[in-house]
Amino acid sequence: MHNTPSKLSDREIIQRIIDGDADAFAQILKKYKDHVMGIVSRHVPYDQAEETAHDVFIRAYQSLPTFKQKSKFGHWLSSIAVRTCHDFWRQRYRSKEVPMSSLTQQHQEWLENVISDTSDLAFGEHGSRKEAREVLDWALAKLSAEDRMVLELVYLEGLTAKEAAKLLGWTTTNVKVRSFRSRKKLHKLLSGPIGKGTIQ
Repeated sequence: MHNTPSKLSDREIIQRIIDGDADAFAQILKKYKDHVMGIVSRHVPYDQAEETAHDVFIRAYQSLPTFKQKSKFGHWLSSIAVRTCHDFWRQRYRSKEVPMSSLTQQHQEWLENVISDTSDLAFGEHGSRKEAREVLDWALAKLSAEDRMVLELVYLEGLTAKEAAKLLGWTTTNVKVRSFRSRKKLHKLLSGPIGKGTIQ
């Protein structure tokens, strides 16, 4: 008795795709679409999320032969999603498509509250407010794509350095060093003259 597509494991579906059954990838799309969109929507603008998610699945399809079956497919796909978001910002910054607008008085007042909170979770605790996302988008746009992704993964999503490293394909040490430096850059930026300049 043959397994129906809905009953196949990820391993079996992937093997079918590698063996030439491209249509089997529809099962992967159906199963992991929400998972990928959840990751992408946290890291790229809303109007770019669907296209970026599409890029994630294209990369995953092209990279399937390199997938090591000993690891979980979902985690492997998460890594591709995070790296695709990283590449999205690298491209955006390179083409200077990120607006560098000044902050409103409301944003400045919000900033004062965040800066006065010295805990590592300061941004996360204030993250439910609309100003939080707007201020962070403004500030993160002034950092490098690498700094941005580390800050979002470690400080906004609460991942450990080890977890972030696995998703980004970096060493844990690299993530720790960059997260420390990028956090200092962000605080310097947020504590300095509002709406002016960039951090190098």
